[in-house]
Amino acid sequence: MPTINDILSGAAAIAKGMGITLKEMMNPVITDDYPDAPPKFQERYRGLHVLQRDENGLEKCVACFLCSAACPTQCIYIEAADNTEKVRISGGERYAEVYNIDYSRCIFCGYCVEACPTDAITHGHGFELASYNTSTLVYRKEKLLAAPPAGTDGKLKLDHPVNVSEGGH
Repeated sequence: MPTINDILSGAAAIAKGMGITLKEMMNPVITDDYPDAPPKFQERYRGLHVLQRDENGLEKCVACFLCSAACPTQCIYIEAADNTEKVRISGGERYAEVYNIDYSRCIFCGYCVEACPTDAITHGHGFELASYNTSTLVYRKEKLLAAPPAGTDGKLKLDHPVNVSEGGH
């Protein structure tokens, strides 16, 4: 059978909890209006990856495979192709013809971003990734690639052939 001290200590605990609740009810609400307004992220937020382009609209990725090698979950898959003499996709000898990231395995560690020597892959602020189907979590290059600058299509068409092995000179 509970004693008077047990009853009083229980009532004091309830009163203390209700006091905290009432104090918090008087503070302003700090929630985001997410569906109605975009959320505000810190600059260092690691969201969905973005494959960057250079100032000419060419892809920065030269298919060096360092991001794939640095990934602890091996969620990055790349297939390289050579730039042709007439059409250049990237600034280097090669470009990533296929660049896939499997977000069902990605842990957003940032190792791929740190390993990239050309700053081709970065973390964006995209966060809406939820899906009921894991096959939709494989993002292909077309979805990851940043939009080309206005007036470019992301390919450099040359009037005269450039020998890629000589460094384009």
